[in-house]
Amino acid sequence: MTNVMTYKGYSARIEFDAEDEIFVGRLAGINDGVGFHADNVEELRTAFHESVDDYIETCAKIGKSPEKPYSGKVMFRIDPEVHARAARAAELAGKSLNEWAGEVLAKAAG
Repeated sequence: MTNVMTYKGYSARIEFDAEDEIFVGRLAGINDGVGFHADNVEELRTAFHESVDDYIETCAKIGKSPEKPYSGKVMFRIDPEVHARAARAAELAGKSLNEWAGEVLAKAAG
């Protein structure tokens, strides 16, 4: 079971608050705190869509660009031997290292 909702390129992780008996969600991947909640799944989906739309509209009203969840640029350090093996695997697959790594990460992320 996945606890993620997606709308207009934004995703939110959903949790159940047993104490208040409600579903709670928060937009993932942005610094602005955008949350929502509801008693059932149908209302939760509506609240999620409304929160995304409201976030985008509010940003426009105040002259701020809405944050996008991710830019697509990833920088990280790995062991040089892993780097070499990945570069070889990409070359043998006839792909750039970026293209190959993107495919591998997409498979791993499900």
